[in-house]
Amino acid sequence: MVVVISPAARDALQDWLASASALGGASTNTLTAYRTDLVEFLTFLTEHKGDPQGLAPLTRVTTSDMRAWMAHLRRGGLGARSLARKLSAVKSFYRWFSERDGFDATAVLSTRAPKFQKKLPRPLAPDAARAVIETAEVQASEPWVAARDVAVLTLLYGCGLRISEALALNGADAPLPRSLRILGKGGKERILPVIDAARDAVDAYVTACPFPVEGEDPLFRGKRGGRLSPRIVSGLMANLRMQLGLPATATPHALRHSFATHLLEAGGDLRAIQELLGHASLSTTQAYTAVDTARLMEVYQKTHPKA
Repeated sequence: MVVVISPAARDALQDWLASASALGGASTNTLTAYRTDLVEFLTFLTEHKGDPQGLAPLTRVTTSDMRAWMAHLRRGGLGARSLARKLSAVKSFYRWFSERDGFDATAVLSTRAPKFQKKLPRPLAPDAARAVIETAEVQASEPWVAARDVAVLTLLYGCGLRISEALALNGADAPLPRSLRILGKGGKERILPVIDAARDAVDAYVTACPFPVEGEDPLFRGKRGGRLSPRIVSGLMANLRMQLGLPATATPHALRHSFATHLLEAGGDLRAIQELLGHASLSTTQAYTAVDTARLMEVYQKTHPKA
């Protein structure tokens, strides 16, 4: 059966996405996920009710409809975490929709997300993080590639950059200043202090790079000269994991987690770390306090004479 979403519902969805982009600062990836989640929800309602759902039927979605949708997702094998994310997207749409059209969306907004245990960040130990960068320097086949790999990994660990943020840097950003202006998720801007090790690593890479690194040229280049792909960095970390005997959680993003965790362990202020990471909510950054506490309790259990 070809499922049809009513033109009015499609228009409402598009208006909401435009609002989320303009007012909420949602990133392109977030908007794509929102669109997918809402199209799936509207498609389910069409199949569940037997007719394309125009605006009037959408204002009459019941608690029973919401339960049926969630049960449908569960039967399809969707996990609690992913289901909660989809429900969050549907609720965001209905908050906007109910305010725009003036109806009571309690049935949707009161739907409870399934409980799930949040995964804590898995940082590397400080000596493991250093070993990753030192090993990257000696494993590449070409000296300029080795310099590039060291520079990228040093930025992730030394400055807490997301991999997308590091690879989005251009030639005009080099030599790196003492403070770097980063445009992060949702277009949120933040200022990051750049440690000397990161500045030196980037300088060494630019000197060794056989391609032009200036203006709008990508700062970090692949072997053929194009902008370096995140897949290459992920593959690099996979090789380093095998060489160093590190767990599968030792990914490029784990270096960012390590940056935050090691700052916290050294007495860094949680609010300042939030700003450095570019987290919109302090609750996101607070996950690192759980990591710190979990590690402390593990040491306590192993070493306390009464344990």
